[in-house]
Amino acid sequence: MIPETPVPVKDGIANPAPLGLCAFGLTTVLLNMHNAGMFEMNSMILAMGIFYGGLAQVIAGVIEAKKNNTFGLTAFTSYGFFWLSLVGLIVMPKLGWVAAPPASAMAAFLAIWGVFTFLLFFGTLKLNRALQFVFASLTVLFFLLTAVKITGSESLEHFTGYEGIICGASAIYTGIANVLNEVYGRTVLPIGPVA
Repeated sequence: MIPETPVPVKDGIANPAPLGLCAFGLTTVLLNMHNAGMFEMNSMILAMGIFYGGLAQVIAGVIEAKKNNTFGLTAFTSYGFFWLSLVGLIVMPKLGWVAAPPASAMAAFLAIWGVFTFLLFFGTLKLNRALQFVFASLTVLFFLLTAVKITGSESLEHFTGYEGIICGASAIYTGIANVLNEVYGRTVLPIGPVA
């Protein structure tokens, strides 16, 4: 028997934002623990950059496209490829494929990502306070990293590492908040929706 009232149908696609946010956040925290001087650059950071920070974010971005979310598509796919590019910039010279970029080129690379992030920040003004903090702190992080490359200051690099840990932790919080709030059907961890 066919019901007389229409039955609402969901799109059947899970929210990919928590995956993208956690992939970005965990990888950012680990890289910035290195920047803060806690340990040397190693394969753990590079593997996270390829597989979680890189590929998982690209996958999240593609799913956002399926959900018709242009902001999510642009952000997650872009930052996924940022991580893959960063690993390439570190690994390709070690393999002898190309010369290592000079500090000025790395400064330009980081600065353009800072500009891009600042522009995306304006999209978060229509979303929620948690994402606003993630993108604002990421903008600051990129410009601090640019200054590190220009000055070569180890103390500034360590300070920047701690700022990056805060940025990454805020992305993890936002991703987990999305998961728990959905699972429990109520606000477990607030994200500060825009009124």
